[in-house]
Amino acid sequence: MYISQELRKKNVCEYLLYMWQVEDTLRAFGLDVERIEAEYVSRFDYSEEQRREVGEWYANLARMMREEGVAEKGHVQVVKNTMQLLNELHIETLKDPKQPFYSATYYKALPYIVELRAKGGGEKPEVETCLDALYGVMMLRLQGHEMSQETKVALEAITQLVALLAKLYQEQKDF
Repeated sequence: MYISQELRKKNVCEYLLYMWQVEDTLRAFGLDVERIEAEYVSRFDYSEEQRREVGEWYANLARMMREEGVAEKGHVQVVKNTMQLLNELHIETLKDPKQPFYSATYYKALPYIVELRAKGGGEKPEVETCLDALYGVMMLRLQGHEMSQETKVALEAITQLVALLAKLYQEQKDF
């Protein structure tokens, strides 16, 4: 909860990746609120009040996941809404002649986005495809897997695009 609040203020893309991780964590606990509190929340160094707030936050998120039909896969509506805003900004920025650096960064990442979309078989928005790639690499790293040089090159291009988009989102939000 505290991390998500801070990330949402500072970097929307990191916020989305974090929320995906939280959703997966809740799924790993079967959306069982008692287990989440006993086996997960209890491990954090929080005061009793903070532990209660965080437990409620996880419980509410687990409830939303069940109610919204994303208990097994997918994302809660608040995450989808944020993704939609980010995707709209991406499309608007590509059309903006005052943003040639963004367009150049995008076209550098585009071959990798196209390749990922072809492998994934879906028609997700490009921004979501980029975040899927970053999330996948994060999961592979947590499991101790090495990345090929090709993957590192693709990841660098995608990371630059996502970082620039997050910066533009933050600047837009600050106005």
